[in-house]
Amino acid sequence: MKGKTTFKLPFLLFLTLFCLAFGQKNDPKDKIVFGKVYSLEELRKTNGFVRCASTEYEAMLQQINPKRMTEQQFEDWIGPLIANAQANKSQNGGVITIPVVVHVIHNGEALGTAPNITDSQVQSQITVMNNDYRKLAGTPGANTSPVGADTMIQFALAKVDPKGNPTNGIDRVKLCQDSWATSAIDAYVKPTTIWDPTKYMNMWSVKFSNGDLLGYAQFPSNSTLPGLNANGGYANTDGVVANYATFGSSTYNDGTFLLSAPYDKGRTMTHEVGHFLGLRHIWGDSNCGNDYVADTPIHRTSNGGCPAHPKSNTCGTADEMFENYMDYTYDTCMNIFTINQKDRMVAVMNNSPRRMELKTSTADIAIPLFANDAELKGERSCDQTACIDTPTPVTAQFSLYNRGTSALTSAVITYSVNGGAVQTINWTGNLAQDKYAIVSIPTGVATGNISAQITSVNATTDQRASNNASSVVIGNIVPVSSTNFTFELQLDYFGSETTWNLKNSSGTTLYSGGPYPDVVNPNTDPLPALITQNWVLPLNDCYTFTINDSEDDGIFEYDGSYRILNSAGAPVIAGNDFTDTQERKFKVVGALSTSEVTKDKNTAGVYPNPVSDVLNVTNVANNTKYEIYNAVGQIVKSGALEDQKIRVAELTKGTYFITFKSDKKTENVKFIKK
Repeated sequence: MKGKTTFKLPFLLFLTLFCLAFGQKNDPKDKIVFGKVYSLEELRKTNGFVRCASTEYEAMLQQINPKRMTEQQFEDWIGPLIANAQANKSQNGGVITIPVVVHVIHNGEALGTAPNITDSQVQSQITVMNNDYRKLAGTPGANTSPVGADTMIQFALAKVDPKGNPTNGIDRVKLCQDSWATSAIDAYVKPTTIWDPTKYMNMWSVKFSNGDLLGYAQFPSNSTLPGLNANGGYANTDGVVANYATFGSSTYNDGTFLLSAPYDKGRTMTHEVGHFLGLRHIWGDSNCGNDYVADTPIHRTSNGGCPAHPKSNTCGTADEMFENYMDYTYDTCMNIFTINQKDRMVAVMNNSPRRMELKTSTADIAIPLFANDAELKGERSCDQTACIDTPTPVTAQFSLYNRGTSALTSAVITYSVNGGAVQTINWTGNLAQDKYAIVSIPTGVATGNISAQITSVNATTDQRASNNASSVVIGNIVPVSSTNFTFELQLDYFGSETTWNLKNSSGTTLYSGGPYPDVVNPNTDPLPALITQNWVLPLNDCYTFTINDSEDDGIFEYDGSYRILNSAGAPVIAGNDFTDTQERKFKVVGALSTSEVTKDKNTAGVYPNPVSDVLNVTNVANNTKYEIYNAVGQIVKSGALEDQKIRVAELTKGTYFITFKSDKKTENVKFIKK
């Protein structure tokens, strides 16, 4: 595209779109998110911001994967389930608590410097969601509407991480890039950082390359039901994403928050989590459209700002429910989910894969804590030194977290550079529980592996060994056990502009591609099919990947992206946010040994869940002792496992937790008695 100018200020954006709409031929590449061109009317209502891109994201996923369920297939599936949920109100036994992990994506900025938002800003977002979903009295989430619902769904930051260690549910990740386009978030950020989506609702706080985008979510799926295609969604991208400046609420600002009005009350995530739980926009994404909810009025289209009642429309509606969380009004004007919206969300939580498994997750239940417990976490090295002729030594960084109940004032850390002699660094400071500090280790080398281990804290033994060790790979090298790689390229609509190549250290082109055909009708046709190639890249060599756009506008605005995956399917490099060219260098080396200690993941399982009479138990030995607790922590049954079964017919309906205890470990599993 020639002559494009991107403005971040909403007023300038409005003027630009006005001129484009009325002063010259419409260019379909002017303003787009997930393949949708936003109209002047749409942007005017939201001060030039793209309030939510979930529907467009869903449409893009359906384009990329034709086997994904259509909207109508989803509605045909969920309709009878909603009716069943309405007929069996008590089947969940009360409140559903969803464990949450928030991935704060940053570029090495200090805590409290955008986009590395503070713990208190993250916590304020969870508070807002609980206010809104539980319709809590005395909070901005309360309402007096006769159809206003306490959805009986609430959220809690995770207390146990995927390795079984304590966490505060906030996962800070340095990814060595200032901002992220949506396609790169799905191609790289999410797969690189996601925690098991059957145990955690994953939320991401990021800095979008498109500064006008506020958030988007992945809708639920029903991929295991008979009669529908097996592929209903992507597990490694499942969750909700928001601009860091809309993540949290200024109502609870302790002076550290980084928020932008009028979307500063946390309702972007309330809205996006609604999509995650199966709700659609209240206007049905078309004039006088259908949101498949009986007790919401028909809206002609979305609302912005803060309208006044009554607000009639040409659809025959005497008034609209613009304060519904699934509209586009300002944060301060939103305060209602309806009874039938609740029914829809409950049906999703009871039946949709990954969502129904979240109900049985115990990641929100605290494990025993110790007074002296520190965690060491390696931080990515952003130094691109592997392929430089005269590289300079790199300083490795580790985050030192206090996971104990006592203040952390000192720690002794030993480390080894590329398997060499063990060295020691002494840290002193004062960290409260769940706070962290950066520990810098001068390595003296430009590339390799730095292994580190906490040996003592507060002048005594660390009481939890399973989170004491970590490692950092420096110099942008890629340790692999196999030299097989996969290249993926998602073109935008203008393939004739795109070329790329991969060269080795001698400058020999190993692989290349482009230019490609253009899509004939960008406004109506889907994106081109994903291009996939298998590569073999010999060890101990440097590689340079270069991608070019002849029109100097890149591929990111129309959801183009690229990535290179190792043999395990993990992204090695990825990108899309460039104008005329982008170059990425990396060196492939043999797998590096590390001293990192990992804890065995919990393996115990039970089925069916929800259960009526008999629980079948998996991955637990016979004669293992068990205890069953009700929702308030009272033991209601105990014994020893026999024939991998536990009879629970005598229990009343509700949520329970079963603890399996052996000499080696203790595991907890949540189940629902129906």
